[in-house]
Amino acid sequence: MIIVSIPAAEPEATARSPEKAHTVFLVEVLCNGRRHTVAKRYSEFQALHKRIKKTCKVPDFPPRRVPNWVPKVLEQRRQGLELYIQGVLCRNKELPQDVLDFLKVRRCQQDPKGSSAPSSHPPSQRPVLGFHSDPYVRLPVTEQRLLLSLQMRSLTPC
Repeated sequence: MIIVSIPAAEPEATARSPEKAHTVFLVEVLCNGRRHTVAKRYSEFQALHKRIKKTCKVPDFPPRRVPNWVPKVLEQRRQGLELYIQGVLCRNKELPQDVLDFLKVRRCQQDPKGSSAPSSHPPSQRPVLGFHSDPYVRLPVTEQRLLLSLQMRSLTPC
């Protein structure tokens, strides 16, 4: 299962022209217990949307608003992109390779249960061993017979 969030958006200057800064969105990806961060620009999200919109179910893409350096606008864009990428993950059982490449994920189960084996217990409550009797209390055979006969007498009506 893949879980994605975009906790922050940061300005980033280019090496060629530092005065032309752009915004990168830090995408946190959690897959199979491993977490990594991918920095993506709005235009990269837009390019992904154009590639996958005909082959899988996608939510509406958040519009580009100008000026993008205003903190309120950046926060709205960050939230919109986060909802978009989470929507892509939730709406598709099998993810296209473009999405996996975008998130820099090699292989990951997209099964919402996180396991292909059916189970009646959640993973943390699965029984490890079962015992017919208490393994720490082992009565001698004669005492077991005595207890059994006492139990039988208490069950029979007078």
